[in-house]
Amino acid sequence: MEAILRPAEIGDYNAIASWVGDADACARWAGPAVPFPFLAEELPEILSVTGGKSYCLAGSDGECIGFGQFWTVTQGAVHIGRIIISPSARGSGAGRVLCEKLIDRALRSTDSSVVTLRVYRTNSAALSLYSGLGFTVVEMESTSELLFMKAEASSLRERGI
Repeated sequence: MEAILRPAEIGDYNAIASWVGDADACARWAGPAVPFPFLAEELPEILSVTGGKSYCLAGSDGECIGFGQFWTVTQGAVHIGRIIISPSARGSGAGRVLCEKLIDRALRSTDSSVVTLRVYRTNSAALSLYSGLGFTVVEMESTSELLFMKAEASSLRERGI
């Protein structure tokens, strides 16, 4: 898949908002602090995380087909989150491309040695993707609903990320 990772632009948030159809989908994507419904123009502020960066995966036509963020959690660890792929691009490998590019950018931007994320236990597609990228579950940091996963930067680099 040919795609680039670029900073999210104001116009991208209209597309992203259209991918989130209900309150459950919103909570699963962005967490319980993000209200639903929301206005697309409010998303940059609503999704703001101190020290965080927001990116879009753009297809060959330049249109946003995926979105994700990263932010520093603790010294030496960067967290990726709010990963979402356009319904029309799901199943095409766009999620993997987005994660690989986002992780690479996060590691280069923060000089972290660990990448972390959270995923719903019931989200089998995302869980499979993250496991395939080299993330492992840390049960002690997980909840009954959410798995906490982490990967060492060195391991990710060995996998070509």
